[in-house]
Amino acid sequence: MSASIGVSELRVGMFVHLDLAWWAHPFALSTFKITSADQIATIRGLGLDRVRWSPEKSSLDTEDAAADADGLTPAAEAEVGAVTPEAAAPSLEALIESVDQRRQREQREQLAAQREAGRVCTRQYNEAARAWKAAAEQAATHPESAREATVGLTRALLGKMMVDGEVCIRVLTEVQGDRPTAHALNVAVISMLMGRVFGFNEVEMLDVGVGALLHDIGKLELPDRVRHVDPQSTPAEAALYREHVARGVAQGKRMALSPGALLVIGQHHEMADGTGFPLHLNVDRMTGAARIVALVNRYDNLCDPAQAAHALTPHEALSLIFAQTRSKYDASMLNAFIRMMGVYPPGSVVQLTDDRYALVTNVNSTRPLKPRVLIYDPAVPVEDALHFNLELHSDVGIRRSLRPQQLPAPALQYLSPRQRVIYFFEPAVAMANSDFGQELAA
Repeated sequence: MSASIGVSELRVGMFVHLDLAWWAHPFALSTFKITSADQIATIRGLGLDRVRWSPEKSSLDTEDAAADADGLTPAAEAEVGAVTPEAAAPSLEALIESVDQRRQREQREQLAAQREAGRVCTRQYNEAARAWKAAAEQAATHPESAREATVGLTRALLGKMMVDGEVCIRVLTEVQGDRPTAHALNVAVISMLMGRVFGFNEVEMLDVGVGALLHDIGKLELPDRVRHVDPQSTPAEAALYREHVARGVAQGKRMALSPGALLVIGQHHEMADGTGFPLHLNVDRMTGAARIVALVNRYDNLCDPAQAAHALTPHEALSLIFAQTRSKYDASMLNAFIRMMGVYPPGSVVQLTDDRYALVTNVNSTRPLKPRVLIYDPAVPVEDALHFNLELHSDVGIRRSLRPQQLPAPALQYLSPRQRVIYFFEPAVAMANSDFGQELAA
């Protein structure tokens, strides 16, 4: 896999592996290709006698080979040689120590900011989940109170979402909850972000948010066994399942929802080609909000079906929709959905172009092939791992998507991909502390 070499023999172009934790060296990664003599000098200052390197990943071309035994070009060597060793050594050591300390401090600060952003995002999701469950429980007995709670939750989400600059979609790993709550929030959050992409006004955003949060409200009146349909369902069970749309519209009317939100509930299973239900509407007869929710609803059901054994990875779900059923969805919205979620949506397990395994944690909608990832690195405890922004590293990309079962056991335990994918959002610049809970209570 890799050979060992003395640090005195390092050359520009070698792909090296530092068997150190991230805080013990100043480099962004523990594995990288040496691109400068300064990097060689820094490695020599780490106190290592030997390092591992991969000859097959190295590129020792003519220019690289011009470096001498000290890892310096002849011109650089002449410049260093003009200074006596006694005078040069302390200065070099002091410089390396100063750079190392600054970079280690920056890495600690980045890790602290990353952890705080994760805590904020998780706290906000949990608050939103509690608010949705409370509204759903009130729907049958106190419909107007349930409407006010749902509208309040939607406004709180929009207040965080409608900010200047880019909003990132993030997969959450530290939350617990039931499937109906996770599904309702996933569909609502992603649908509202889609509405943001298409420039929906405030009324339209409220309609898509409230309608998405309540799109399955009619299922609460159904027996558990028919709240989902599968190949084993009888025709009678499938027919009863489809009734959840009409039941949901009726419940929405009791809650006095807006016409736009009611149409989302009534059309969230319609398809652009007229093959949906209950009215077999085509794309021209569906509202824009309903077209969005129908697409997002299908995506999330593929990722988190009632039977967990049938779950697809986020990348697989997106690929299946595009390759096999794209005629069922508004083409412009499907294209926008792929751009927003990324070719490898958050929660996807991937292998990078340098063969390392990673979990996609955040997506940058401006560069869908360059998300932020958590990289499996056995030398770094997972709680201390900095998420790696592929957008900032042109030499590293994603080679392929993997199913969790394809990961080696240590990588699977380290990355811990969730069986249930839960999404939330945050500004591209990590959110600071917020009063999200107070907004929900207002």
